[in-house]
Amino acid sequence: MIVKETGIEGLLILEPRVFKDPRGFFYESYHKEEFSRKGIGYEFIQDNQSRSSYGVIRGLHFQKEPYAQAKLVRVTEGALFDVAVDIRPGSPSYGQWFGIELSAKNFLQLLIPGGFAHGLSILSDQATVQYKCDQYYRPESESGIRFDDPDLQIDWKIDPEKAVISEKDRILPYLKQL
Repeated sequence: MIVKETGIEGLLILEPRVFKDPRGFFYESYHKEEFSRKGIGYEFIQDNQSRSSYGVIRGLHFQKEPYAQAKLVRVTEGALFDVAVDIRPGSPSYGQWFGIELSAKNFLQLLIPGGFAHGLSILSDQATVQYKCDQYYRPESESGIRFDDPDLQIDWKIDPEKAVISEKDRILPYLKQL
C-alpha cells in the first residue's frame, strides 16, 4: 500500500496494491497490520455503505466530540468526488478542504481523521461507497456544514442544475456559524 500526503495533517490517500489478471482483480482494502506498519492506528468498529445516482451531493456531515469519527472511504461501483473539510479547533488548516475522485477503477481510498466534515458528489450514473468508522454513529452528535458554503467554495464537479440535495443538507449551517 502506498500512503500519500494531501497537505492537510492526518488526511491521507491510500493506494492499495491491486493484482490483476484475465479473471479480474484482487486487493486487500483493509489489513490492520499493514496499516499499523504505515503508522495508521485506527481501530475501525463500524462499516457503512450507500448507493446514489448521478448528481447526488451528500454532506458535509460530521459527528461532534466526543464521538468524532475517523473514516476510511472507498468506492466499489462507479465514481464520486470525495471532500473532507478540516474543522479541528486550532488546526493550522482549519476551514481548508481537500477533494479527490474515488472510483471502482482507481481503487484509491481516503483516510479522514476525526474532526473533519465529509461530503461527496456522484459523478457516474450510479456509485456505491463503503466506509469504515472508528466510532459508532450517535444521532445526538450529528452535525454538518452546508454543501454550498460560500467561504469554502467547493467545486463538486457536477452541474449545479442537476444537483440532488436532501432538505436536511440544504438547511445545515455555514462553517462560520458553528
